[in-house]
Amino acid sequence: MRKKQLLKWILPVCILLIVAGIWLVKNMPSPAEPETTNVGSQTAEVTGTENPDFALQADEIDLEKLTSYGLPIIIDFGADWCSPCRSFEPILEKAHDDYLDKAIIKYVDVDDHSDIASQFPVSVIPTQVFFLPDGSPYVPGEGIDAEFTAYSDSETGEHRFTVHEGGLSADQLAAILADMGVTE
Repeated sequence: MRKKQLLKWILPVCILLIVAGIWLVKNMPSPAEPETTNVGSQTAEVTGTENPDFALQADEIDLEKLTSYGLPIIIDFGADWCSPCRSFEPILEKAHDDYLDKAIIKYVDVDDHSDIASQFPVSVIPTQVFFLPDGSPYVPGEGIDAEFTAYSDSETGEHRFTVHEGGLSADQLAAILADMGVTE
């Protein structure tokens, strides 16, 4: 009789412990799963460098700080509602992951951060702006299969920005990065 009463208590406790164990295992981050951190209002993946300056999502662009890393910089301007932007998004994300620590690739949502977009020659989306590691505007070399627009200072005539309007293919983006001095 005592065994039956003991089983009535032990069995539910064991089931409860098993369920709790399964819940804990499922909700623990695995070592392969990247950690995340909040950067402004965005959630950014923490890379091996654990540096928010290398996060894809940008809520500010400090060119002086970004050029201090000595890496080429690509800033893409887009929006969630923009179909070409959404088509380009997986290409941009893959390039960001593939070239992490070799180039700085940023995405700025123009709806959330129109103040940032207003600092650059953005008239359509998606638009990418390209900078060399020293912060100077990228000048495309021979054989780059993409159309670029160069913007100069109206007073000095100094080349200020090189932009591409529209999406790019993965091959085009890789060729541009290679032309900017990035190796895989």
